[in-house]
Amino acid sequence: MKQYNVAILGASGAVGREMLKILAERNFPVNELRLLSSARSAGKKMMFRNEEIALTEATEASFQGIDIVLGAAENDIAIKFAPAIKAAGAVFVDNSSAFRQRDDVPLVVPEINAEDALKHNGIIANPNCTTIITLTAINAINRLSPIETIVASSYQAVSGAGAAGLEELEHQIQAIVTGAPVEVKAFQYQIAGNLIPQIGGFNDMGYTSEEMKMQNEGRKIMHLPNLKVNCTCVRVPVMRSHSVSVTLRTRDILKIEDIRDAVAAAPGCKLVDDPANKRYPMPLDTSDQDLVFVGRIREDLTSDHGVTLWCCGDQIRKGAATNAVQVAELLIER
Repeated sequence: MKQYNVAILGASGAVGREMLKILAERNFPVNELRLLSSARSAGKKMMFRNEEIALTEATEASFQGIDIVLGAAENDIAIKFAPAIKAAGAVFVDNSSAFRQRDDVPLVVPEINAEDALKHNGIIANPNCTTIITLTAINAINRLSPIETIVASSYQAVSGAGAAGLEELEHQIQAIVTGAPVEVKAFQYQIAGNLIPQIGGFNDMGYTSEEMKMQNEGRKIMHLPNLKVNCTCVRVPVMRSHSVSVTLRTRDILKIEDIRDAVAAAPGCKLVDDPANKRYPMPLDTSDQDLVFVGRIREDLTSDHGVTLWCCGDQIRKGAATNAVQVAELLIER
C-alpha cells in the first residue's frame, strides 16, 4: 500500500491530539508524520505508534514534501498557512471555519457528500461539529424525502471549547465541592450547575454565529439551497459529546417505521430507540467513539410532514478529528 506524508497543523490542541490518535486507530498509511504547533509548544513530544515525535513550530516551509495536512488550528492560523500548503502541493483538510463558505472549497461529511471531496482546489473544509452530528443523524431521512425545514436545539459539551472548557468545568466542580471560590475564564458565566444559551456572537436577528452554521453549512453539504433552519445552541455542563433535539419537516409524509429502518441502515448512525426500556442516546454512551446515536424518533404533533428525534455524538471525534481523517481516506482511496 502506498504511504503518505501527513502533517497535523495545531497538533498540540484537543482536536490535533485526537487526530493523532485516530490516524493510528484507523491504520492510516503514514510514511512521515509532522506535528506542527506554535513556538510555545515546539519541542514537546507526542506518541504515535509507539514512537515519540517532537512538535515543531509551523512555518511556511513546514509543508514541503507533505501530501495531506490535517488542520486543527484556529481560523487565523489556517488562513496564514493555506497558501504555503497549496504551494507545496499538499491537500489541506481544515477543521476551522475559515473556508467553509467559499464556493471553491468543498464542505464534506463523507457519509453524506463524499463525492464533493474530489472537487477540491487544494482545500477541503470540515463542517462545524454540531452540523456534522445533526446531518449524519438526519441524512437518511433526507434521502427518503427532501428536508425543507429544521428546528433544532443543541446541548453542547464543554469540550467544544477545547481543553480550556474541560479544565474549567473540572475546576468549578471541585471548587463547589470544597467551598472554594468559583473562577470563570473560558465561558461567559459559571458552567458548573448551569446552562449558557450563547455560543458565538449574536447577529442583528438575535441568532449566534454557532446557530447559523447549521443552516448555512447544511444547505451546502446536503445540496439543499432552500433549507431553512431555526437553531438554539446551549452550552451544558457535560464533559464530552454534543446532543441535539431535532424537529424537521419533509416534502412528503413519511412513516415513522420507514424512518427508523432508514436510520438503522445509515452509515455513521446507530439506532438507539427503545423508550419502553429506557434506551435512548446519551452523551456518556457516545463519547470516545465515532457513531452518531439516534433515538426518540416520533411524529411531530404540529405537522403531518414532521418528525422529531434526539441524537448524540462525540464532537471531538466524529464532529472534528475523525471526520477530517475520513476525508483524507477518501482522497487516498479515490
